[in-house]
Amino acid sequence: MTIPVECLLALGALLFFIGVFGFVTRRNLVAMLISVELILNAVDLNFAVINRFFYPEQMEGMFFTLFSIGVSAAETAVALAIIINVYRNYRSSSVNSIENMKF
Repeated sequence: MTIPVECLLALGALLFFIGVFGFVTRRNLVAMLISVELILNAVDLNFAVINRFFYPEQMEGMFFTLFSIGVSAAETAVALAIIINVYRNYRSSSVNSIENMKF
């Protein structure tokens, strides 16, 4: 039994909008990073589903998804390093503390 494509695309859309809502409403840097990761995971899910639906014999969407997961892992490592540096300097992981870093 396979899951219908419409359900998977609805799940991807739901993940995307939860990520956008979390990014817009949160003021904590770690929560914003998690929201960005939700958005990227929704995009990866949609890549895989659309590839499986339109080209079931080919694997281009899967390879692109794996590449995107690798890029998001590198982005997460850099973002966590920045967040740790901000916390060390300002003792806060709030977005408002980054405003102090302006010239």
